[in-house]
Amino acid sequence: MTRATIGKILKALPGLLISAFFLWYTFWPRDNGRKGVSPDQFRTLHLVAPIWITGLIAFGIVSYSLRILRWHRMMRSTGASVLTCARVFMTSLAANNILPFRIGDIMRVFTYAPDLKTTPSVILSTVLLEKLLDIFVLVGFFVVFLGPSASPHLRVTSHTFLALSFVALLVLLVGARTLEAPIRRLFTKLPEKPLLLKLENWIVLALECIRNIGIAGSLLLLVESVIIWCCEALQFLSAARILGVTSGAAGPWQAVAWANLSFLVPSSPGGIGPFEMAIKTALVSHGADPVRATLYGLALHVWMLVVITAVGGAMFMAHRIRAAARKPLLQEIETLPAKLP
Repeated sequence: MTRATIGKILKALPGLLISAFFLWYTFWPRDNGRKGVSPDQFRTLHLVAPIWITGLIAFGIVSYSLRILRWHRMMRSTGASVLTCARVFMTSLAANNILPFRIGDIMRVFTYAPDLKTTPSVILSTVLLEKLLDIFVLVGFFVVFLGPSASPHLRVTSHTFLALSFVALLVLLVGARTLEAPIRRLFTKLPEKPLLLKLENWIVLALECIRNIGIAGSLLLLVESVIIWCCEALQFLSAARILGVTSGAAGPWQAVAWANLSFLVPSSPGGIGPFEMAIKTALVSHGADPVRATLYGLALHVWMLVVITAVGGAMFMAHRIRAAARKPLLQEIETLPAKLP
């Protein structure tokens, strides 16, 4: 192996170790089998209500279709078609599931800029706004659907944080046209460190994206984001019905927040490990059986990884067959920057 290949393996190793730790902590039996999952318990996983498979598929289709339409709305000024946005979006998700360092997001910004008829900075601004909206909604779900065991202090703190976040988001969406100058003045007073310069660049790019979309369009994106994650929660609920996992009514909604926020933890591609532990923690806090919650998290994660990767991979291959003259994927990945600017 070349030195560059060894370097890439070593860079990916910490994420793999983090995933291994979370998997061990979530699944390995301890305390006489009262924690974790034993091999015999894996065999108890079966379909309890197969009719809910229709809900799992339907809500999944709606959720990801709305994500594509939301991103197309952000990209409308570039003239990119819905089909192109769909292909690039799903390909990037598939790449994130199988390649380290969120390379799918980097590919969406740099590799597919010519396909989208725009520059990487414009695409990056839409990706930042997309992540901002998603995190806000997920934090909202986390706060609203806290488990009954949550302490009063945690409830007060989380609700206060959500209220402040909501006000800040509204100010950002409504006041994007006037915020750029004060933000630039603020950063000029701070030390010229690379991290601060990068943060300033990201904030300015997000403001430019919001400014181009307009106030009404930005508020519509916020509403779309809420609907998207409601569909995702209904997908989680359908999966729980399929496998017979019972928890409080808010359990699947809390699981959506925990599971998707767990991707903020650096780990292996696809978030393997933190995802399963997050779902288990969320459902158990709402009264679910720990073993059933753990098996549910594993089964749902496998389903989502396989389906999203298959759909994105199929769209990628279909495009490659039509455009066979393009250079191989591995060569394109080699030319990508190590991280987002």
